[in-house]
Amino acid sequence: MKHAELNPLARPSRLRRALLWGALAALLAVAQTLLLVLTVRYEGVRAQEEAESAALEAAAELRRELLRQMQALQTLAIAPQPQQSWRGAAQALLKPRQGLERVEWRAPTLAVLEAEDTPYTPTLTAVMPRQAVALEAEFACDLARRAAAPTFSRSYFVPLPGGVGVEVLDLCLPVQAAGQELGFLVGTLSLQRVLDAVLPSVAGRRYEFSLIEGDGARLVRAGLRRGAGVYVAEHSIDLPGTTLRLRADAAAGRPGLIPNLAVSLVIGLSIALSGLMLLLARDVRRRAIAERLLAEALAFRKAMEDSLSTGLRARDLEGNLTYANPAFCAMVGLSQEELRVPPGRLPPYWPPEFADAYQDRQRQRRQGQWQSQESREGFETVFVRKNGERFPVMIYEAPLVDGHGRHTGWMSAVLDLSAQRRVEELSRQQQDRLQATARLATVGEMASLLSHELNQPLAAIASYAAGSLNLLEAPQAGSQGEDLGLLRQALERITEQAERAGRVIKSVHDFVRRREQSHEAVTVDLLFEAVLPLVRLQARKSGTRVEVELPEPPAPMPRVRCDRTMVEQVLLNLARNGIQAMETATEPAERALILRVRQTHARWVTFSVLDAGPGIAPEVAAKLFNPFFTTRAEGMGLGLSLCRTVIEQHGGALDFGPAPGQRGTEFRFTLPAAAETLPAIPPATIDLPGSAPV
Repeated sequence: MKHAELNPLARPSRLRRALLWGALAALLAVAQTLLLVLTVRYEGVRAQEEAESAALEAAAELRRELLRQMQALQTLAIAPQPQQSWRGAAQALLKPRQGLERVEWRAPTLAVLEAEDTPYTPTLTAVMPRQAVALEAEFACDLARRAAAPTFSRSYFVPLPGGVGVEVLDLCLPVQAAGQELGFLVGTLSLQRVLDAVLPSVAGRRYEFSLIEGDGARLVRAGLRRGAGVYVAEHSIDLPGTTLRLRADAAAGRPGLIPNLAVSLVIGLSIALSGLMLLLARDVRRRAIAERLLAEALAFRKAMEDSLSTGLRARDLEGNLTYANPAFCAMVGLSQEELRVPPGRLPPYWPPEFADAYQDRQRQRRQGQWQSQESREGFETVFVRKNGERFPVMIYEAPLVDGHGRHTGWMSAVLDLSAQRRVEELSRQQQDRLQATARLATVGEMASLLSHELNQPLAAIASYAAGSLNLLEAPQAGSQGEDLGLLRQALERITEQAERAGRVIKSVHDFVRRREQSHEAVTVDLLFEAVLPLVRLQARKSGTRVEVELPEPPAPMPRVRCDRTMVEQVLLNLARNGIQAMETATEPAERALILRVRQTHARWVTFSVLDAGPGIAPEVAAKLFNPFFTTRAEGMGLGLSLCRTVIEQHGGALDFGPAPGQRGTEFRFTLPAAAETLPAIPPATIDLPGSAPV
């Protein structure tokens, strides 16, 4: 069922609103139409007035110019001059005058005595003689004699060469002296040039000016454009003896709707009012839609903040909490009401032992000492739960700015690091177990080497013991003193060999049992002393020569800060790999393993293990550090991967390449140098007591 059927009042109300809006639209249309008609009419009246004003101004200016020409001729006619002097004066008058084409000196009988033409245009008598066009001048002079004043003739047409002509009029001035008539001074004026001279440049671009006869025939015209014949104004120019009519015809036609500024403004206003009415009609609906969308956006933001596992909190400039999402409340075990404490009290999630430090940080933040990188990198601190448990958190904090750009507080994202710390601790324990397993695996592989190494001192002990027994049981052939000396010498050899076997066993035992994980400052020679016995066990079996290169005195012995047990494991693994690489591919005389250390930088010490093996193939080099990758059937593939992990945990780097200056491979790794310096230690080659150099 439709809404109108459910509500019978809906249709009349909707109809009433439609009628009101229709009446408003009709009134607005009528008002705008009348305003448009009045504006167009006003524009027409204004254009006609401008044409009248332009015609009046041009007529006045043309009359003034003709009178100025008359005054100039009067100066020439004040007193008659001799013939030569009159010609010079006439020429001087013609040169600067625009429109004055000819000056004649006539006798009282109107016969032309002297004449001068303008030097700029063809003379008026070039086609027809003066006598053929002298009728108007004679009429003007006759009127001037009777009126005893200058008189203008009617205009007439004079043909010129090339099929053109010019409309002129004559100005006749009677010349008298002492009451006697001396003659007449006649000036011929070109109406076209006079009109062009007085026409304003601006008006000439907007109007067409023309001199017309009584019947409307146009004599001359001026102006850059033709008139449209819509706005036309005429004015008479009264001159002594004749009358001219000047017409001004506007070049613009009737005002258009768009190009005209006033009409355009009216149309624009009408469109704007219509659009405003439509906007008003839609405003209520759009407001309702905006309110609904705003409510949905607020609900979505609230749901999003409530579903986050990251804690969010907002604080004002004084550090008082103004908002906390459910994740933050669950993190500290407090409700929003419990978190909003009165001003001046410490937040309940601050541990009391860290309260002073937290207040200092907050004070620095209020004083503008907050570092902008904290918002990107964050900072780690400690909070306390409601049950008193301390837990680490990572805080990313940034200024809280309102809609006007004002700083109103701080917004923080809080991450609980408890689970991450547990994972890190578990990873560290697993790493420790992996290190111990790797050491045990190394010792297991060296068990056969240990048996071979221990057989020598044990065999020597057995031989010396048997010899001692023989000395005791054999008849005393010599002196008793000699026998006691041999017996003592045999017992000393037994003691030395027993100590040698004990040292070998002890070095392996110390390597396996060492558990220290803290970083300590240690000289590099001590690291070599710890692993050389085990390296030499395997080197002696394969006939490999072991060389140790340390800085010679007086250079100080490099000192590094490291986990000693882990670095010893790295050295042992790299040395054993080098020895195994030379067992089958290198001649016994060329098998040499070089252990080298150099202080390459003030902050770094470089260790190198060089062998004389066949090198590493490119396809093997690409996977060399992958876990569980090995080229030996009995290998586990964890040695080099473990070595790189250990070195990177110390902040260094492990890589490899061809051995410089010889065949084979060089493995290099760096460790951070200890800050303190130690006195030089002179060893060039390290040899442990009880083990012969290889």
